[in-house]
Amino acid sequence: MIVERPVNFNDYQPNGEPRADRWASALHLFDDGAGVSHEETTAGRWERAEALFEARDYSGAAKLLVAVVEEHPNQTAPRLLLARAYYHSAQLRRAEEQLRELIDRDPVEHYAHLMLGRTLERQGRHDEAAPLLRLAAAFAGQGVG
Repeated sequence: MIVERPVNFNDYQPNGEPRADRWASALHLFDDGAGVSHEETTAGRWERAEALFEARDYSGAAKLLVAVVEEHPNQTAPRLLLARAYYHSAQLRRAEEQLRELIDRDPVEHYAHLMLGRTLERQGRHDEAAPLLRLAAAFAGQGVG
């Protein structure tokens, strides 16, 4: 039996390590045999998105996380990671949208307040950011000064 390897299987990072998405592909290389399609589960997309995020492929992570968030819109962790991926890939309006959704659902989610404040600051909207950053500090138990 001949098993074809995925295209670009040997893509490496500058430090010589295989790219994160290559590891995820390799995990399923022999699951069902050659030629059998493998449908990725939500959990698989989540794991791959986390690996891409850790590898600083923020755009790649965001693409996967959009599907995860659509499938599980009430889950905080995927939406927060999606917002972070958008933030790090300079998609600030998209990050803002996800963070506002999180805060609407959970008004005391301190990290969402912090991230939204930082996102607004990065857009030059300092007056809007200041109260969010103060709230984040208060929710985290830090003094408000």
